[in-house]
Amino acid sequence: MNTAQQHTTPHIAFIGGGNMASAIIGGLIQQGHPASGLHVVEPWDEQRTRLAHQFPGMAVTPAASEALKASDLVVWAVKPQTFKEAALATRGFTDRALHLSVAAGITSDSIAQWLGTERIVRAMPNTPALVGLGMTGLFARAAASEADRALVETVVKTTGDFVWVDGEKQLDAVTALSGSGPAYVFYFLEAMRDAGAEMGLPPELAQRLAMGTFAGATALAQQASDPLQTLRERVTSKGGTTYAALTSMEASNIKAHFQKAMLAAQKRAEELGREFGN
Repeated sequence: MNTAQQHTTPHIAFIGGGNMASAIIGGLIQQGHPASGLHVVEPWDEQRTRLAHQFPGMAVTPAASEALKASDLVVWAVKPQTFKEAALATRGFTDRALHLSVAAGITSDSIAQWLGTERIVRAMPNTPALVGLGMTGLFARAAASEADRALVETVVKTTGDFVWVDGEKQLDAVTALSGSGPAYVFYFLEAMRDAGAEMGLPPELAQRLAMGTFAGATALAQQASDPLQTLRERVTSKGGTTYAALTSMEASNIKAHFQKAMLAAQKRAEELGREFGN
């Protein structure tokens, strides 16, 4: 974004109008960004209709066109396997824009080659962005200026918190940890709910207890100055109920298996870049 543009509302285009794009759009509009300053390219008729009803005044089109030339920022919210095709169809209209990709695995080298620009930021968000509690990892190529990074932060923070990483390879770890992380939480919530039901609680009550426990423990960890290990040890009295549960988990090597699972997610993120980045 040049100096003159910094003093005006940026025009933002989205390539792809799925859940993540909708979360960002909703956050931007809630923070006062005019719908007229947003544009979505979405090939699916049903999705275009939904977006037009959800965000009145926003341009929603089926394909890339000259209208994209007005864009200061283009947000790539497409599936990895369709990114290249979409990029080649769009590059003639977006050469002056900053590009922000939320596609898993696709490297900025591939994006730069397809779009013919170096002004690229990659983001790895997660689904709690849909309720404004997302956690997003960000990486910027060298050509992205401080103003570019600031614009990206303005957009991303409408969906929650964010962190910058120094190396692009770190985004694969972010993908495995926070990008896929909500599924791990849901998995453990399911297990706690089902165990509660097995112990005689109504499933809906067990689920409410499990969800409240996750939310409360996370809030406590965020506010406490003590390390996680100390917080865990305070709940674990020798010979008590928590001690019995954690001893059983250790005997089953659950921590090691969980770490192995996250490494599998990291590996898959790397594979996506190789599979769809050429």
